[in-house]
Amino acid sequence: MAKEKFSGGQQGAALDRVDGRQKVTGAAKYSADNILPGLTYAVLVESTIAKGQIKNIDTKKAERAPGVLAVIYHGNAPAIPGYESGGNPAKPPTGGEPFRVFQNAHIYFAGQPIAMVIADTYERAIYAATLVKTEYNREDHQTSVEANKDKAALPKGPRYANYVRGEADAYKNAAIKIEAQYIIPVEVHNPMELHATTAAWDGADKVTVYDKTQGVKSTQRSIMDAFKLKEQNVQVNADFVGGGFGSGLRTWPHVIAAVLAAKKINKPVKLVLTRSQMFTMVGYRPYSWQKIGLGATPDGVLTGLTHEAISETSTYEEFTDRTVDISKVMYACPNVNTRYKIIALNKSTPTWMRGPGEATGAYALECAMDELSYALKLDPIHLRIKNHADVDPVRNLPWSSKFLKECYQKGAEAIGWNKRDPRPNAMREGEWKLGYGMGAGNFNANRGRATVKATLLAGGSLVLQSAVSDSGPGTATTMTGIASEVFGLSPHKITFELGDSSLPPGPTQGGSTTTSTLGSAVHDVCVALHQKMAELVTTKPGSVLQNAKLEELHFAKEFITLKTDPSKRVAYAEVLKQRDLSDLEVTKDSQAGDERNKYSIYSFAVHFVQLQVHEATGVVRIKKVVTVADAGKIINEKTAGSQLMGGVVSGIGMALMEDGVFDHRFGLFVNNNLADYHLPVSADVPHIEALFIDKPDPFINPMGSKGLGEIANVGFAAAVANAVYHATGKRIRTLPITPDKLII
Repeated sequence: MAKEKFSGGQQGAALDRVDGRQKVTGAAKYSADNILPGLTYAVLVESTIAKGQIKNIDTKKAERAPGVLAVIYHGNAPAIPGYESGGNPAKPPTGGEPFRVFQNAHIYFAGQPIAMVIADTYERAIYAATLVKTEYNREDHQTSVEANKDKAALPKGPRYANYVRGEADAYKNAAIKIEAQYIIPVEVHNPMELHATTAAWDGADKVTVYDKTQGVKSTQRSIMDAFKLKEQNVQVNADFVGGGFGSGLRTWPHVIAAVLAAKKINKPVKLVLTRSQMFTMVGYRPYSWQKIGLGATPDGVLTGLTHEAISETSTYEEFTDRTVDISKVMYACPNVNTRYKIIALNKSTPTWMRGPGEATGAYALECAMDELSYALKLDPIHLRIKNHADVDPVRNLPWSSKFLKECYQKGAEAIGWNKRDPRPNAMREGEWKLGYGMGAGNFNANRGRATVKATLLAGGSLVLQSAVSDSGPGTATTMTGIASEVFGLSPHKITFELGDSSLPPGPTQGGSTTTSTLGSAVHDVCVALHQKMAELVTTKPGSVLQNAKLEELHFAKEFITLKTDPSKRVAYAEVLKQRDLSDLEVTKDSQAGDERNKYSIYSFAVHFVQLQVHEATGVVRIKKVVTVADAGKIINEKTAGSQLMGGVVSGIGMALMEDGVFDHRFGLFVNNNLADYHLPVSADVPHIEALFIDKPDPFINPMGSKGLGEIANVGFAAAVANAVYHATGKRIRTLPITPDKLII
């Protein structure tokens, strides 16, 4: 079946979530829901200082507390075979973090796990953890990016070298130019489900782990490497994941700690992080300082673009993000240069958060483009279209597909952009000032490698299997829709099994690659199963399809038919019955070809916002959002729409609320809870119109579908900031945009 024949899954285009009923009825089991025989409970003890050494740790009272089975710390922790002697963090296990939990006395950040109490009940473990007393040799720490900018350095490796196309800092010589600085504070992953790990050993060399992870295979690999185990002896399960946003993209120290504890006491151990521990133990979007310089001709043609960024990492690991990369490719400009540096601070390691560096960088770039449009007295949309990149300006390759101009047009019509008075602070609705803003973004549309096993059962139903997690986008639903379309079977007769590391290897869910990667494997295995069925039915003596060629057959609605004579047909179930088979099985590996050597493959989106700002109080109220995505062929309208809406909700948080506040005197979060760390709630979310161009990309994969999850967020915070400026005439360059910044 040729890839251009994929029509988008008419049978699954509006398919309800196949696991929806389980989730809303409570039948879905998340990692912390697994209750094993003899289960014990673990609680982490955290460092109260940000830098130094543990001088002494007294665990005696905790060990004597009721129900306590063990207290693990660096002084008594069993060796972890995959860790180097002394806990050297230079070489991490694959997919894991280089911080060596309980392996030495070093303190790298406040909130670092320094001990673990295991007891027969959760309550007893909590109490005993309070009895662990620690003395430190405290050292001076640094947790502020702003106070340490002079220590910023280039990350290691050629990938992070300063980028120059044409002339560096050419914007300074332009007829019209702007230069501005933008700041995004720490943003913390706060999915509803807390991170949780349950580990149980079977003998000395076999372990089963239930974990909140966005990649069961990557977590399996991390545990294999850390404990030097064979692949078949490490079982990782993640049947359901209650949101990830990037926090589940790697194997964090608490996972290794839980596995270690279970081995030490030879009983199953469950460890559930607290909400405050979610702020320090599973990553966050790093604080970033950015400066953008833009130069243009009087009629709006860009002549120079400079993008600088400084961000943070931990002292034990070099974390980097693609903050400046969007400025290299988003617009056609002959002179572009970027500089990206990081500062090592006494904090835990950041990680990728939805939209990752592109969302961070797009905030600065798209706000700067808005500022330039006002300096030019040019409509912000017209400025962007005037500087539209018709080819990838970095690689000088054609786009595989690009419908960004259509996104601008479709979104402008839906938001009523023509009603916008272009003058700032000119529109009113009673006591509220009214503003319109927009921002655009892109994200590399990748396709990785995946394997899917397909089994056609005797009754005519189809089971698909792959070791992938689903952190919320509806992976099983989307894969069911693809299989339904390609294989020619009702979605209700298809089951997609996932979340189990023993299944054929699937991708980690992140970077907007799952549908492209896994969907291609589903497509290919369905085609391969067609071929196997065709071989059986056309070689069966007496079959109405005997001696027919594969290209002469049509597979649809649970029947194989002859294209030239539809009356000649064989039901899928009959194929197996004719051969006395209980099932028919095919496993197929799928990966990208050389498309990326010939084309630049990206997804694009444009976000439009209409909002009000209260004149007296500075309260911002978003009235309407229109988000338009060029994400290739849309496989399922419902799940894709939910992806865009979810990105908007997180973007509202980024723009107006989220701010991880640090007390730099102690290196501690001040607001490490959901009462003080503000997130959008239902009342903050307006009507969101999620629109799609819905044109297949002809090269990326058989479905023509490009990534969607990240572009749902990339550029949205800028759209809000630009709308606030249009409403008030006040340009807020430091997120979040809170009322105090608007009324001062």
